[in-house]
Amino acid sequence: MAEEVVSLKKTDAGNLASNERMMVVGELERELLRKMPASDACSWDRTGMLVGNPMDTVRGVAVALDPTIHAVEEAHAHGANVLLTHHPVFIDAPDAFMPQAAMGHAPGAVVRRACELGVSVLSFHTALDVSTAGLDALPVLLRLTPLGVLDPLPGAANKGFGRICAPSSGEEPLTLRHLSARCVSVFGTYPRVWGSPDKQLSRIVTSGGSAGSFARMCLDQGIGCLICGEIKYHEALDAALSGLAIIELGHDVSEFPLCALLAAYAAEAGVAESCITMIDQSNNWYTPESSRR
Repeated sequence: MAEEVVSLKKTDAGNLASNERMMVVGELERELLRKMPASDACSWDRTGMLVGNPMDTVRGVAVALDPTIHAVEEAHAHGANVLLTHHPVFIDAPDAFMPQAAMGHAPGAVVRRACELGVSVLSFHTALDVSTAGLDALPVLLRLTPLGVLDPLPGAANKGFGRICAPSSGEEPLTLRHLSARCVSVFGTYPRVWGSPDKQLSRIVTSGGSAGSFARMCLDQGIGCLICGEIKYHEALDAALSGLAIIELGHDVSEFPLCALLAAYAAEAGVAESCITMIDQSNNWYTPESSRR
């Protein structure tokens, strides 16, 4: 990923620095929940600690988008006993907790491995998505000016899903060609783009992860372009033919900036920056063109 996306220094975790106060995992969770309240998350989601012991002393923190077995093992290898992730280990509780060799890479196998290695897993999925900082993650990187929220939470106009943006001052008119090229420059990957390259954009919505119903909402609110992680083909086709330009970054690409936020929140909670490790998950998949020698 581009350096702008994962800007925090990647270091091996060790004991918390001597001038930092010691904390237990449960205390770290409470501090993070102040930033990302579970009450803000979707009702179906899992927020906070899903695996681990709240009474363990925090020795180091690793941050990843996805709580995979490899991420758990890499956290342990760096001396971290806490893994912070955006996506939760599971939504529905696992039916079994067997090793990966017996059941494949499944949530129950991740839970089992984390318990074996003494790694607590804390996840803040939609609670982070709807936060003001979460909403602003993509606009900051793409030099867009935030204006509002496409689908605000009840009673909280500054939180919700989808950040409505405008081009930065002096940038109008901004075309789809220029904005999609900026996405390539920032993220180092090639998005799927729907719409005329010369379309001029005055209102843009950014949303990490799945677009869900946002295409229809954008059309209803007169938005010119939706930047999202992923969108179903027929939904994108219908929306594009209805006049909505779409820049589809890739689910993971659109959410990697949230990992930097989680790391920053851990530091604000009192974890020494030297004890925070960023786990690189940008190579989970590839295109033949990108791997050709």
